[in-house]
Amino acid sequence: MFSACSLPPFSRKAFDSILFKQWEKNMQSERGILMLNRCSLNKVLIQGVDMFGERVGFLKFKAEVVDKETGSKLPGIVFARGGAVAVLMILDCGRESFVVLTEQARVPVGKTILELPAGMLDDDKGDFVGTAAREVEEETGIHVNLKDLVNLTAFLDPSTGNKMFPSPGGCDEEISLLLYRTHVKKEVIDALHGQETGLRDHGELIKLHVVPYTTLWRVTADAKALAAITLYEMAKREGLLPQ
Repeated sequence: MFSACSLPPFSRKAFDSILFKQWEKNMQSERGILMLNRCSLNKVLIQGVDMFGERVGFLKFKAEVVDKETGSKLPGIVFARGGAVAVLMILDCGRESFVVLTEQARVPVGKTILELPAGMLDDDKGDFVGTAAREVEEETGIHVNLKDLVNLTAFLDPSTGNKMFPSPGGCDEEISLLLYRTHVKKEVIDALHGQETGLRDHGELIKLHVVPYTTLWRVTADAKALAAITLYEMAKREGLLPQ
C-alpha cells in the first residue's frame, strides 16, 4: 500500500515494521475496511515510533480514511502494539479453585493493576501458545507444557479472527486468551502468594496474588481476566472444554 523508498528513516522503519504491515493486512482482509468498497485510505501520518532494540515496539500514527458516500473522515488515530497473549491459570487445591494474578505498576493508568499473566508476541509467526508458556514461567515460575494450554479464543466464531480486541477504538492490540488448569498442593498456593517475580532488567516489578476463582470477577479490573472468565464459563457450559 505504501512505498518506503523515498521516506525519511523515521517513517521508513515504521512502514517496514511488522506492526504496520499487519495493520495493512487487516485493512485489506475479507472484513477489512478497504474491502467494503465504501471507504478510501488517503494518507498515513507517522507520529511516533518506540524501538525495542532493533525492532519497532510501539507505533503511533494517524490514518485518513474517508467514507466515499458522505466524504466524512473516520476516526483514524492508531496506537499499534500488535498481538499479545494472556493465561487464565486455575489451580485446583482440594475442593477449592484459585487463580494466579500478577500485580504490576502500570504507568499509563498511574496505578497498580491485578492482571492475568500476559505478554506481547515478539514476531509475526503467531506462536501465541509458546509465548503464553514462556510468559507464565517468567511471571510465575511455573513451567507449563504446551499441550496443557487450551485456547479459549479459539471457541469464538471464525469471523472474529479468534482474538479479543480490548480497545479497538484506538489500539490494534489483539489478544489470545488461554486456559491452564492443574491440581496443586496447599504448599504451592502458599509459596506463590506474595512472591516477587518478573524480569527485573526489563522493568518487570511483579508481585503474585492467588485468589479464589469465585471472587476473581470482583477483585480485578483487567479486561483480559474478565473476558477470560466469560469465555471459560461459556465454553464450560457448552461442553467445549477437554476433560
